[in-house]
Amino acid sequence: MAAPSQFASASLYVGDLLGDVTEANLFEVFNAIGPVTSIRVCRDAITRRSLGYAYVNYANAADAERAIDQLNNSLIKNKPCRVMWSQRDPATRKSGSGNIFIKNLDASIDHKALNDTFAQFGQILSCKIELDSEQKSKGYGYIQFATKEAADKAIAKVNGMMLNDKKVFVGPFVSRRERIAAGGAKQFTNIYVNNLVASIDDAKLTELFSPFGVIKSSIVMKDNEGKSKGFGFVNFDKPEEAQKAVDGLNGREVEGQAIYVGRAQKKAEREEELRSKFEALKNEQLSKFQGSNLYVKNLDDDMDDKKLRTLFEQFGTITSAKVMSDNKGSSKGFAFVCFATPEEATKALTEMNGKIIGNKPLYVGLAQRKDMRRAALEAQFANRTKMMPPPMRGMYPPGAQPMFYPPGAQPFGMPYPAAPFGRGRGFPAAFPPNMPGAPAPNFMIMPGARGGRGAARGGASAGRGAGPRPGRGSPMDGVGPVPVPMVGAMPIPVQPPQPAPAMSPAVPLTAQTLNSYPPEEQKRLLGERLYPLIAKVQPSRAGKITGMILDSSFNEEMLHLIENTDALNEKIEEAMKVLEEHSKKTGEQL
Repeated sequence: MAAPSQFASASLYVGDLLGDVTEANLFEVFNAIGPVTSIRVCRDAITRRSLGYAYVNYANAADAERAIDQLNNSLIKNKPCRVMWSQRDPATRKSGSGNIFIKNLDASIDHKALNDTFAQFGQILSCKIELDSEQKSKGYGYIQFATKEAADKAIAKVNGMMLNDKKVFVGPFVSRRERIAAGGAKQFTNIYVNNLVASIDDAKLTELFSPFGVIKSSIVMKDNEGKSKGFGFVNFDKPEEAQKAVDGLNGREVEGQAIYVGRAQKKAEREEELRSKFEALKNEQLSKFQGSNLYVKNLDDDMDDKKLRTLFEQFGTITSAKVMSDNKGSSKGFAFVCFATPEEATKALTEMNGKIIGNKPLYVGLAQRKDMRRAALEAQFANRTKMMPPPMRGMYPPGAQPMFYPPGAQPFGMPYPAAPFGRGRGFPAAFPPNMPGAPAPNFMIMPGARGGRGAARGGASAGRGAGPRPGRGSPMDGVGPVPVPMVGAMPIPVQPPQPAPAMSPAVPLTAQTLNSYPPEEQKRLLGERLYPLIAKVQPSRAGKITGMILDSSFNEEMLHLIENTDALNEKIEEAMKVLEEHSKKTGEQL
């Protein structure tokens, strides 16, 4: 069998492989035919699980042809494999040219028998019978010819023929998506009848539908005890008769009960139709209530639907108010309130967000779907990374993102003093150099200003680092490098920065307490509380996640995250997904 011109290469596609088949297994099989140059089992980029197919490259095309003849449909780990020429052009693979579909096959017909039957019409590139989990034929298969002319000839000759005493159907291959898309206008003869009363049997079902045409079969489905399941199927001789029965009987009352009559569908088709209807309904509801539905969290444990409605009804007409609860009926701490108009919802959001109810400040915001919240978080993270100024040399490792550092932490080995420089000057101990709210230094370190042995070596010590070294101070004050105040070229007096008021971690952080601090200090205090909580869940990425939450959330929401473990875990999960997607796009390590 010579390779067609469009596949004139020594590369083969090997499909229908089990998940545990490796390159070594394939090498044992295919190298027996001729020298193999390479083998690659295709795997999922994330999970690294086999996708069920591989590519085998031979040194010459003659060995590849012999491998197709001898190994196609052979067993690899007790499952028949499919060997064909590799198609490099994706347009050729997706065109469907030369592909045919055959159904109503006898269970005794295997891959080889099907291939031998159709080989007389032209060169076959691929022949496959669908198998179930027990490796038994499902009664249908696919054949791909090298040319469309051969496929058309096979359809004309074999369609309607008897194969092993069964009349087979052969036609052009149509993808599942195209079949489902065309399902609404599809002709049918088999109809589905539901909502039948128990007294209706096969005979009464036939009598009910016989006025609409010739019935080939009718059956009421029964359980193991022979009782009606309340539904059945009726098969007409012509599509027009089936359509007439659907139009005439759907919704009609039969023995005191309205029945449903419609086209019989396969399970996958029904699920696809229901899914599309559900998505359309959900989108319609979202567009209808856009801007009117509020998300409320940080609720007291005793809050119920009635109290929630009473709390918000002063702002307008409430169409629904629901406190979300778990399987035991306990409140999850958040709820949804839907108003009749967006104006009423906006008023409620403005008045109630941050208001103390019980012992907690409420967080009130517009309700968003999970995918919308995630998209917003991704956008915030992308803008944050774009607008962030490039870090100073040595502050971050290559490819790392700026992050929040907890009190007392050192950013990637950059030394900063635990005590102020000199006598009462420099950074206070509470501020790492890159923490939000840290005062900027107003001095520079002069090379060679260490004195002592470093100065005697011509300033060699300064080349090893610009930071102070405890115990190697200047002979002038015994403390460290000499700070030279600079603004441009003019020296100015150095003013010692005022340390921010410290707060013990044991003191509860409330909205009132937080508002008594300046905005920069609020972020620092929230970050100090959030970081250790996040570090328990994601210790290696706690800095990045804390920074993302500080940039993307309101203070009231962050207070809620500090108090509510479930809400914090959900936020961490969203941030991790954003980081993982960012890593995939940019190639950076998390």
